[in-house]
Amino acid sequence: MLRSSFFSLQHQTRHFFIRVSCRSLTTIPEKNKKINSNFQLKTPKGTRDYNEKEMTIRQGLFETITKVFQRHGAVTIDTPIFELREILSGKYGEESKLIYDLADQGGEDCSLRYDLTVPFARYLAMQGKKPEGQQMKRYQIAKVYRRDQPVMTKGRLREFYQCDFDIAGQYDSMIPDAEVLKVMCEALDAVKVPFSIKLNHRQILDGMFEVCGVPKDQIRSISAAVDKLDKLPWESVKKEMVEERKLDEMVADRIGNYVQTLNTHCLDTNALVEALESDQQLMAHEGAYRGLADIKLLLEFLDIFKIRDRVSLDLSLARGLDYYTGIIYEAITDKNEGVGSIAAGGRYDNLVGVFSGTNKTGKPKTIPCVGVSIGIERLFSILLARQQMETVKANPTEVYIIAIGDGLLKERMALAHELWEAGIKASFMFKSKPKLEKQWAVCDKDQIPFAVIVGKDELENGQVRIKDMRSKDDSQGGGFLLNKENMISELKGRLRKL
Repeated sequence: MLRSSFFSLQHQTRHFFIRVSCRSLTTIPEKNKKINSNFQLKTPKGTRDYNEKEMTIRQGLFETITKVFQRHGAVTIDTPIFELREILSGKYGEESKLIYDLADQGGEDCSLRYDLTVPFARYLAMQGKKPEGQQMKRYQIAKVYRRDQPVMTKGRLREFYQCDFDIAGQYDSMIPDAEVLKVMCEALDAVKVPFSIKLNHRQILDGMFEVCGVPKDQIRSISAAVDKLDKLPWESVKKEMVEERKLDEMVADRIGNYVQTLNTHCLDTNALVEALESDQQLMAHEGAYRGLADIKLLLEFLDIFKIRDRVSLDLSLARGLDYYTGIIYEAITDKNEGVGSIAAGGRYDNLVGVFSGTNKTGKPKTIPCVGVSIGIERLFSILLARQQMETVKANPTEVYIIAIGDGLLKERMALAHELWEAGIKASFMFKSKPKLEKQWAVCDKDQIPFAVIVGKDELENGQVRIKDMRSKDDSQGGGFLLNKENMISELKGRLRKL
Protein backbone atom coordinates (compact mmCIF):
# COMPACT_ATOMS: atom_id res chain seq x y z
CA MET A 1 0.00 0.00 0.00
CA LEU A 2 2.83 2.39 0.90
CA ARG A 3 4.73 1.71 -2.28
CA SER A 4 1.71 2.45 -4.49
CA SER A 5 0.86 5.66 -2.63
CA PHE A 6 4.54 6.63 -2.68
CA PHE A 7 4.71 6.38 -6.48
CA SER A 8 1.32 8.08 -6.80
CA LEU A 9 2.69 11.00 -4.80
CA GLN A 10 5.76 11.16 -7.03
CA HIS A 11 3.50 11.24 -10.10
CA GLN A 12 1.32 14.02 -8.65
CA THR A 13 4.35 16.10 -7.72
CA ARG A 14 5.97 15.60 -11.11
CA HIS A 15 2.70 16.41 -12.93
CA PHE A 16 2.30 19.66 -10.99
CA PHE A 17 5.76 20.95 -11.80
CA ILE A 18 5.57 19.85 -15.44
CA ARG A 19 2.29 21.72 -15.80
CA VAL A 20 3.73 24.89 -14.25
CA SER A 21 6.91 24.61 -16.34
CA CYS A 22 4.99 24.07 -19.60
CA ARG A 23 2.78 27.04 -18.92
CA SER A 24 5.78 29.22 -18.28
CA LEU A 25 7.48 28.06 -21.47
CA THR A 26 4.48 28.71 -23.68
CA THR A 27 4.24 32.33 -22.53
CA ILE A 28 7.85 33.18 -23.51
CA PRO A 29 7.96 34.92 -26.90
CA GLU A 30 10.15 33.05 -29.41
CA LYS A 31 12.32 36.10 -30.05
CA ASN A 32 13.28 36.34 -26.36
CA LYS A 33 14.49 32.73 -26.10
CA LYS A 34 18.25 32.50 -25.76
CA ILE A 35 20.52 29.49 -25.56
CA ASN A 36 22.71 29.74 -22.50
CA SER A 37 26.07 28.30 -23.47
CA ASN A 38 27.07 28.19 -19.77
CA PHE A 39 24.06 26.12 -18.73
CA GLN A 40 24.99 23.54 -16.08
CA LEU A 41 22.95 20.35 -16.04
CA LYS A 42 22.12 19.71 -12.37
CA THR A 43 19.28 19.49 -9.87
CA PRO A 44 18.22 22.72 -8.09
CA LYS A 45 20.06 23.66 -4.91
CA GLY A 46 18.89 21.59 -1.96
CA THR A 47 17.39 18.80 -4.08
CA ARG A 48 18.82 15.53 -5.39
CA ASP A 49 18.13 12.42 -7.43
CA TYR A 50 18.15 8.93 -5.94
CA ASN A 51 19.42 5.93 -7.89
CA GLU A 52 17.76 2.53 -7.81
CA LYS A 53 19.82 1.22 -4.88
CA GLU A 54 19.25 4.36 -2.83
CA MET A 55 15.53 4.10 -3.57
CA THR A 56 15.53 0.49 -2.37
CA ILE A 57 16.91 1.68 0.99
CA ARG A 58 14.42 4.56 1.14
CA GLN A 59 11.42 2.39 0.33
CA GLY A 60 12.51 -0.09 2.97
CA LEU A 61 12.72 2.78 5.46
CA PHE A 62 9.23 4.04 4.54
CA GLU A 63 7.76 0.55 4.82
CA THR A 64 9.41 -0.19 8.17
CA ILE A 65 8.09 2.99 9.77
CA THR A 66 4.66 2.60 8.17
CA LYS A 67 4.31 -0.84 9.80
CA VAL A 68 4.90 0.78 13.19
CA PHE A 69 2.23 3.43 12.49
CA GLN A 70 -0.27 0.82 11.35
CA ARG A 71 0.44 -1.39 14.35
CA HIS A 72 -0.88 1.48 16.47
CA GLY A 73 -4.09 1.72 14.47
CA ALA A 74 -3.31 4.79 12.35
CA VAL A 75 -4.90 5.52 8.97
CA THR A 76 -3.28 7.60 6.25
CA ILE A 77 -4.45 10.68 4.35
CA ASP A 78 -3.00 12.90 1.64
CA THR A 79 -3.08 16.68 1.23
CA PRO A 80 -1.99 19.02 -1.61
CA ILE A 81 1.68 19.94 -1.87
CA PHE A 82 0.63 23.59 -1.98
CA GLU A 83 -1.82 25.46 0.25
CA LEU A 84 -3.42 28.88 0.24
CA ARG A 85 -0.77 31.24 1.55
CA GLU A 86 -2.95 32.49 4.40
CA ILE A 87 -3.27 28.89 5.68
CA LEU A 88 0.50 28.69 6.25
CA SER A 89 1.27 32.28 7.24
CA GLY A 90 1.88 33.06 10.89
CA LYS A 91 2.15 29.42 12.03
CA TYR A 92 5.90 28.90 12.10
CA GLY A 93 7.34 31.87 13.98
CA GLU A 94 10.72 32.95 12.64
CA GLU A 95 10.76 29.90 10.35
CA SER A 96 8.04 31.49 8.20
CA LYS A 97 10.75 33.13 6.10
CA LEU A 98 11.62 29.66 4.79
CA ILE A 99 8.23 29.14 3.10
CA TYR A 100 8.28 28.90 -0.71
CA ASP A 101 5.69 31.27 -2.20
CA LEU A 102 4.34 30.44 -5.67
CA ALA A 103 3.78 32.98 -8.41
CA ASP A 104 0.12 33.96 -8.82
CA GLN A 105 -1.13 32.07 -11.88
CA GLY A 106 -4.83 31.78 -11.18
CA GLY A 107 -6.03 34.44 -8.76
CA GLU A 108 -5.04 32.62 -5.55
CA ASP A 109 -1.92 33.26 -3.50
CA CYS A 110 -0.40 29.84 -2.74
CA SER A 111 2.71 28.48 -1.09
CA LEU A 112 4.39 25.08 -1.04
CA ARG A 113 3.66 23.30 2.23
CA TYR A 114 6.32 23.79 4.90
CA ASP A 115 5.29 20.78 6.97
CA LEU A 116 2.43 18.27 7.23
CA THR A 117 1.05 19.49 10.56
CA VAL A 118 -0.65 22.72 9.46
CA PRO A 119 -2.27 21.04 6.41
CA PHE A 120 -3.51 18.29 8.75
CA ALA A 121 -5.08 20.88 11.05
CA ARG A 122 -6.73 22.51 8.03
CA TYR A 123 -7.98 19.06 6.92
CA LEU A 124 -9.53 18.41 10.36
CA ALA A 125 -11.21 21.82 10.40
CA MET A 126 -12.77 21.11 7.00
CA GLN A 127 -14.32 17.84 8.25
CA GLY A 128 -16.66 19.77 10.53
CA LYS A 129 -18.71 17.47 12.75
CA LYS A 130 -17.90 14.28 10.85
CA PRO A 131 -16.64 11.56 13.24
CA GLU A 132 -13.32 11.30 11.37
CA GLY A 133 -12.79 15.00 11.97
CA GLN A 134 -13.27 14.76 15.75
CA GLN A 135 -11.02 11.83 16.63
CA MET A 136 -8.31 10.44 14.41
CA LYS A 137 -5.02 8.55 14.49
CA ARG A 138 -3.36 9.56 11.26
CA TYR A 139 -0.02 9.13 9.55
CA GLN A 140 1.26 10.79 6.41
CA ILE A 141 4.50 10.42 4.46
CA ALA A 142 4.91 13.17 1.89
CA LYS A 143 7.20 15.86 0.51
CA VAL A 144 7.57 19.32 2.06
CA TYR A 145 9.58 22.36 0.94
CA ARG A 146 11.78 24.87 2.79
CA ARG A 147 14.08 27.65 1.57
CA ASP A 148 16.67 26.50 4.09
CA GLN A 149 20.43 26.47 3.69
CA PRO A 150 20.95 22.84 2.67
CA VAL A 151 23.55 20.45 4.10
CA MET A 152 23.14 17.48 1.80
CA THR A 153 25.36 15.06 3.73
CA LYS A 154 23.30 15.53 6.89
CA GLY A 155 19.89 15.16 5.26
CA ARG A 156 19.05 18.88 5.33
CA LEU A 157 17.37 19.58 1.98
CA ARG A 158 14.97 22.06 0.44
CA GLU A 159 12.71 19.31 -0.89
CA PHE A 160 12.35 16.38 1.47
CA TYR A 161 9.96 13.84 2.94
CA GLN A 162 8.33 14.18 6.33
CA CYS A 163 6.94 11.17 8.11
CA ASP A 164 4.22 12.19 10.60
CA PHE A 165 2.08 10.39 13.16
CA ASP A 166 -0.63 12.37 15.00
CA ILE A 167 -3.53 11.71 17.37
CA ALA A 168 -6.42 14.19 17.21
CA GLY A 169 -9.35 14.35 19.61
CA GLN A 170 -10.52 14.96 23.17
CA TYR A 171 -8.91 12.37 25.47
CA ASP A 172 -7.81 12.16 29.08
CA SER A 173 -4.56 13.92 29.91
CA MET A 174 -1.24 12.60 28.59
CA ILE A 175 -2.57 9.25 27.28
CA PRO A 176 -2.19 10.13 23.56
CA ASP A 177 1.10 11.93 24.29
CA ALA A 178 2.52 8.76 25.86
CA GLU A 179 1.53 6.64 22.85
CA VAL A 180 3.03 9.13 20.38
CA LEU A 181 6.35 8.92 22.25
CA LYS A 182 6.06 5.12 22.24
CA VAL A 183 5.49 5.20 18.46
CA MET A 184 8.55 7.41 18.01
CA CYS A 185 10.70 5.00 20.02
CA GLU A 186 9.41 1.95 18.13
CA ALA A 187 10.01 3.60 14.74
CA LEU A 188 13.60 4.58 15.57
CA ASP A 189 14.30 1.18 17.13
CA ALA A 190 12.93 -0.51 14.00
CA VAL A 191 15.55 1.21 11.83
CA LYS A 192 18.27 0.48 14.43
CA VAL A 193 19.39 4.05 15.10
CA PRO A 194 20.47 4.79 18.71
CA PHE A 195 18.86 7.86 20.28
CA SER A 196 17.81 9.69 23.44
CA ILE A 197 14.79 11.95 23.96
CA LYS A 198 14.69 15.51 25.29
CA LEU A 199 11.37 16.50 26.86
CA ASN A 200 9.90 19.85 27.92
CA HIS A 201 6.53 21.58 28.22
CA ARG A 202 5.60 24.83 26.51
CA GLN A 203 3.69 26.06 29.57
CA ILE A 204 6.70 25.44 31.83
CA LEU A 205 8.84 27.34 29.33
CA ASP A 206 6.39 30.25 29.06
CA GLY A 207 5.97 30.35 32.85
CA MET A 208 9.74 30.36 33.28
CA PHE A 209 10.09 33.30 30.87
CA GLU A 210 7.35 35.29 32.60
CA VAL A 211 8.81 34.64 36.05
CA CYS A 212 12.20 35.78 34.76
CA GLY A 213 10.64 39.05 33.52
CA VAL A 214 10.35 38.51 29.76
CA PRO A 215 7.60 40.78 28.34
CA LYS A 216 4.72 38.71 26.94
CA ASP A 217 5.16 40.10 23.45
CA GLN A 218 8.79 38.87 23.45
CA ILE A 219 8.21 35.34 24.74
CA ARG A 220 8.12 33.68 21.31
CA SER A 221 11.17 35.63 20.15
CA ILE A 222 13.19 34.67 23.26
CA SER A 223 11.95 31.08 22.96
CA ALA A 224 13.39 30.96 19.43
CA ALA A 225 16.76 32.13 20.78
CA VAL A 226 16.78 29.53 23.58
CA ASP A 227 15.99 26.86 20.99
CA LYS A 228 19.48 27.43 19.55
CA LEU A 229 21.21 26.12 22.68
CA ASP A 230 21.68 22.71 21.07
CA LYS A 231 23.93 24.40 18.47
CA LEU A 232 25.38 27.43 20.27
CA PRO A 233 26.96 28.05 23.71
CA TRP A 234 24.97 29.95 26.31
CA GLU A 235 27.08 33.10 25.94
CA SER A 236 26.23 33.33 22.24
CA VAL A 237 22.52 32.82 22.90
CA LYS A 238 22.58 35.39 25.71
CA LYS A 239 24.31 37.88 23.41
CA GLU A 240 21.61 37.38 20.80
CA MET A 241 18.83 37.91 23.36
CA VAL A 242 20.40 41.09 24.75
CA GLU A 243 21.91 42.73 21.66
CA GLU A 244 19.62 41.58 18.85
CA ARG A 245 16.34 40.99 20.65
CA LYS A 246 16.80 43.85 23.16
CA LEU A 247 16.16 41.81 26.30
CA ASP A 248 17.32 43.22 29.64
CA GLU A 249 20.61 41.52 30.61
CA MET A 250 19.38 40.74 34.15
CA VAL A 251 16.37 38.96 32.66
CA ALA A 252 18.68 36.98 30.38
CA ASP A 253 20.78 35.96 33.40
CA ARG A 254 17.66 34.69 35.19
CA ILE A 255 16.80 32.60 32.14
CA GLY A 256 20.36 31.26 32.23
CA ASN A 257 19.83 30.11 35.81
CA TYR A 258 17.09 27.78 34.53
CA VAL A 259 18.30 26.62 31.13
CA GLN A 260 21.98 26.42 32.08
CA THR A 261 22.62 26.20 35.83
CA LEU A 262 19.56 24.23 36.95
CA ASN A 263 19.52 22.09 33.81
CA THR A 264 23.19 21.16 34.25
CA HIS A 265 23.35 20.68 38.03
CA CYS A 266 20.35 18.35 38.32
CA LEU A 267 21.69 14.87 37.71
CA ASP A 268 18.49 13.36 36.30
CA THR A 269 14.88 14.11 35.44
CA ASN A 270 13.58 13.25 38.92
CA ALA A 271 16.00 15.73 40.50
CA LEU A 272 15.02 18.43 37.99
CA VAL A 273 11.30 17.85 38.65
CA GLU A 274 11.91 18.15 42.39
CA ALA A 275 13.92 21.36 41.90
CA LEU A 276 11.10 22.89 39.86
CA GLU A 277 8.50 21.84 42.43
CA SER A 278 10.50 23.58 45.16
CA ASP A 279 10.65 26.81 43.11
CA GLN A 280 7.77 28.67 44.79
CA GLN A 281 7.80 31.58 42.36
CA LEU A 282 7.59 29.26 39.34
CA MET A 283 4.92 27.05 40.94
CA ALA A 284 2.82 30.16 41.63
CA HIS A 285 2.50 30.50 37.85
CA GLU A 286 -0.63 28.58 36.88
CA GLY A 287 0.63 27.47 33.47
CA ALA A 288 3.99 26.24 34.78
CA TYR A 289 2.24 24.38 37.60
CA ARG A 290 -0.06 22.58 35.13
CA GLY A 291 2.83 21.88 32.81
CA LEU A 292 4.86 20.18 35.53
CA ALA A 293 1.81 18.11 36.53
CA ASP A 294 1.56 16.97 32.90
CA ILE A 295 5.25 16.00 32.87
CA LYS A 296 4.90 13.93 36.06
CA LEU A 297 1.83 12.09 34.75
CA LEU A 298 3.48 11.49 31.37
CA LEU A 299 6.56 9.99 33.03
CA GLU A 300 4.31 7.51 34.86
CA PHE A 301 2.76 6.39 31.55
CA LEU A 302 6.17 6.18 29.85
CA ASP A 303 7.31 3.89 32.67
CA ILE A 304 4.42 1.53 31.83
CA PHE A 305 5.43 1.61 28.14
CA LYS A 306 9.05 0.78 29.15
CA ILE A 307 10.54 3.92 27.61
CA ARG A 308 10.89 6.10 30.72
CA ASP A 309 14.67 5.58 30.83
CA ARG A 310 15.06 7.04 27.32
CA VAL A 311 13.53 10.40 28.22
CA SER A 312 15.10 13.32 30.08
CA LEU A 313 13.55 16.67 31.00
CA ASP A 314 15.50 19.50 29.38
CA LEU A 315 14.54 23.12 30.09
CA SER A 316 16.55 24.36 27.09
CA LEU A 317 14.32 22.52 24.59
CA ALA A 318 12.04 25.19 23.12
CA ARG A 319 10.84 24.01 19.64
CA GLY A 320 10.48 27.34 17.86
CA LEU A 321 7.20 26.65 16.01
CA ASP A 322 4.39 28.89 17.24
CA TYR A 323 1.61 26.31 17.28
CA TYR A 324 2.89 24.13 20.17
CA THR A 325 0.90 24.48 23.40
CA GLY A 326 1.98 21.62 25.71
CA ILE A 327 4.43 18.73 25.77
CA ILE A 328 7.35 19.08 23.31
CA TYR A 329 10.07 16.54 22.59
CA GLU A 330 13.00 15.77 20.34
CA ALA A 331 14.95 12.57 19.63
CA ILE A 332 18.71 13.03 19.30
CA THR A 333 21.19 10.58 17.80
CA ASP A 334 24.56 9.72 19.26
CA LYS A 335 27.17 12.35 18.41
CA ASN A 336 29.13 9.96 16.23
CA GLU A 337 26.20 9.80 13.77
CA GLY A 338 26.70 13.51 13.05
CA VAL A 339 23.11 14.51 12.27
CA GLY A 340 21.62 15.62 15.62
CA SER A 341 17.82 15.64 15.80
CA ILE A 342 16.07 12.74 14.00
CA ALA A 343 12.48 13.15 15.28
CA ALA A 344 10.50 15.84 17.05
CA GLY A 345 6.98 16.88 17.91
CA GLY A 346 4.59 17.98 20.58
CA ARG A 347 1.07 18.96 21.53
CA TYR A 348 -0.81 21.61 19.54
CA ASP A 349 -4.30 22.06 21.00
CA ASN A 350 -5.30 25.34 19.32
CA LEU A 351 -4.16 24.99 15.71
CA VAL A 352 -7.37 23.42 14.35
CA GLY A 353 -9.37 26.22 16.01
CA VAL A 354 -7.47 28.80 13.97
CA PHE A 355 -9.23 27.40 10.86
CA SER A 356 -12.58 26.18 12.22
CA GLY A 357 -13.96 29.41 13.67
CA THR A 358 -15.95 29.71 16.91
CA ASN A 359 -19.00 28.03 18.44
CA LYS A 360 -22.20 29.70 19.66
CA THR A 361 -20.49 30.81 22.88
CA GLY A 362 -17.68 32.47 20.94
CA LYS A 363 -15.04 29.87 21.83
CA PRO A 364 -12.82 28.38 19.11
CA LYS A 365 -14.09 25.04 17.74
CA THR A 366 -10.72 23.41 18.24
CA ILE A 367 -9.59 19.79 18.35
CA PRO A 368 -6.62 18.96 20.60
CA CYS A 369 -3.78 17.21 18.76
CA VAL A 370 -0.40 15.71 19.54
CA GLY A 371 2.10 14.24 17.11
CA VAL A 372 5.61 13.49 16.00
CA SER A 373 7.55 13.94 12.78
CA ILE A 374 10.24 11.35 12.01
CA GLY A 375 13.27 12.85 10.26
CA ILE A 376 13.23 10.44 7.35
CA GLU A 377 15.98 12.19 5.37
CA ARG A 378 18.37 12.23 8.30
CA LEU A 379 17.66 8.58 9.02
CA PHE A 380 18.32 7.84 5.36
CA SER A 381 21.68 9.62 5.50
CA ILE A 382 22.64 7.48 8.52
CA LEU A 383 21.56 4.23 6.87
CA LEU A 384 23.25 5.18 3.60
CA ALA A 385 26.57 5.81 5.38
CA ARG A 386 26.35 2.36 6.98
CA GLN A 387 25.37 0.51 3.82
CA GLN A 388 27.68 -1.39 1.49
CA MET A 389 25.92 -0.44 -1.73
CA GLU A 390 27.17 -3.42 -3.72
CA THR A 391 25.13 -5.70 -1.43
CA VAL A 392 21.85 -3.83 -2.05
CA LYS A 393 19.48 -5.69 -4.40
CA ALA A 394 17.51 -3.02 -6.23
CA ASN A 395 16.00 -5.18 -8.98
CA PRO A 396 13.14 -7.27 -7.49
CA THR A 397 13.40 -10.00 -10.17
CA GLU A 398 13.33 -13.47 -8.61
CA VAL A 399 13.69 -15.61 -11.73
CA TYR A 400 15.55 -14.92 -14.97
CA ILE A 401 14.65 -16.93 -18.07
CA ILE A 402 17.72 -17.99 -20.02
CA ALA A 403 17.87 -19.54 -23.50
CA ILE A 404 20.64 -21.89 -24.59
CA GLY A 405 21.45 -22.23 -28.27
CA ASP A 406 18.72 -20.75 -30.42
CA GLY A 407 17.19 -17.56 -28.97
CA LEU A 408 13.77 -19.15 -28.30
CA LEU A 409 12.27 -15.68 -27.86
CA LYS A 410 8.61 -16.69 -28.05
CA GLU A 411 9.20 -19.63 -25.71
CA ARG A 412 10.90 -17.33 -23.19
CA MET A 413 8.01 -14.87 -23.44
CA ALA A 414 5.52 -17.71 -22.83
CA LEU A 415 7.47 -18.82 -19.74
CA ALA A 416 7.59 -15.23 -18.45
CA HIS A 417 3.81 -14.98 -18.88
CA GLU A 418 3.33 -18.20 -16.91
CA LEU A 419 5.58 -17.00 -14.09
CA TRP A 420 3.91 -13.58 -13.93
CA GLU A 421 0.47 -15.19 -13.76
CA ALA A 422 1.71 -17.25 -10.80
CA GLY A 423 2.84 -14.09 -8.99
CA ILE A 424 6.57 -14.69 -9.51
CA LYS A 425 8.77 -11.72 -10.42
CA ALA A 426 10.44 -12.76 -13.68
CA SER A 427 12.45 -11.18 -16.49
CA PHE A 428 14.16 -12.15 -19.74
CA MET A 429 16.54 -10.44 -22.16
CA PHE A 430 14.93 -8.33 -24.88
CA LYS A 431 17.02 -9.90 -27.65
CA SER A 432 15.94 -12.45 -30.26
CA LYS A 433 19.19 -14.38 -29.89
CA PRO A 434 20.90 -13.27 -26.67
CA LYS A 435 24.42 -14.42 -25.89
CA LEU A 436 24.58 -16.87 -22.99
CA GLU A 437 27.37 -14.96 -21.22
CA LYS A 438 25.33 -11.77 -21.21
CA GLN A 439 22.34 -13.57 -19.71
CA TRP A 440 24.52 -14.95 -16.89
CA ALA A 441 25.91 -11.43 -16.37
CA VAL A 442 22.39 -10.01 -15.82
CA CYS A 443 21.79 -12.56 -13.04
CA ASP A 444 25.03 -11.55 -11.33
CA LYS A 445 24.51 -7.81 -11.74
CA ASP A 446 20.91 -7.79 -10.47
CA GLN A 447 21.47 -10.50 -7.83
CA ILE A 448 18.68 -12.66 -9.28
CA PRO A 449 18.49 -15.83 -7.17
CA PHE A 450 17.11 -18.34 -9.72
CA ALA A 451 17.30 -18.97 -13.44
CA VAL A 452 14.94 -21.04 -15.58
CA ILE A 453 17.05 -22.42 -18.42
CA VAL A 454 15.52 -23.67 -21.66
CA GLY A 455 16.94 -25.22 -24.83
CA LYS A 456 15.42 -27.13 -27.73
CA ASP A 457 15.98 -30.50 -26.06
CA GLU A 458 14.24 -29.44 -22.84
CA LEU A 459 11.27 -27.96 -24.69
CA GLU A 460 10.82 -31.05 -26.87
CA ASN A 461 10.68 -33.18 -23.71
CA GLY A 462 8.37 -30.78 -21.85
CA GLN A 463 11.11 -29.91 -19.36
CA VAL A 464 13.07 -26.93 -18.01
CA ARG A 465 16.15 -26.52 -15.86
CA ILE A 466 16.25 -24.50 -12.62
CA LYS A 467 19.56 -23.17 -11.35
CA ASP A 468 20.35 -21.45 -8.05
CA MET A 469 22.36 -18.43 -9.23
CA ARG A 470 23.59 -17.63 -5.73
CA SER A 471 25.75 -20.76 -5.72
CA LYS A 472 29.01 -20.38 -7.60
CA ASP A 473 30.19 -24.01 -7.37
CA ASP A 474 30.10 -26.43 -10.31
CA SER A 475 27.99 -29.10 -8.60
CA GLN A 476 24.76 -27.78 -10.18
CA GLY A 477 26.10 -28.15 -13.70
CA GLY A 478 23.49 -26.84 -16.12
CA GLY A 479 20.80 -26.80 -13.44
CA PHE A 480 18.20 -29.13 -11.99
CA LEU A 481 16.04 -30.79 -14.70
CA LEU A 482 12.31 -31.16 -14.04
CA ASN A 483 9.01 -31.41 -15.89
CA LYS A 484 7.64 -28.03 -16.93
CA GLU A 485 4.31 -28.56 -15.12
CA ASN A 486 6.26 -28.70 -11.84
CA MET A 487 8.19 -25.48 -12.50
CA ILE A 488 5.88 -23.12 -10.61
CA SER A 489 5.57 -25.22 -7.45
CA GLU A 490 9.33 -25.88 -7.38
CA LEU A 491 10.19 -22.20 -7.75
CA LYS A 492 7.65 -21.09 -5.14
CA GLY A 493 9.06 -23.63 -2.70
CA ARG A 494 12.59 -22.36 -3.24
CA LEU A 495 11.55 -18.70 -3.04
CA ARG A 496 9.82 -19.28 0.30
CA LYS A 497 13.15 -20.38 1.75
CA LEU A 498 14.97 -17.17 0.78
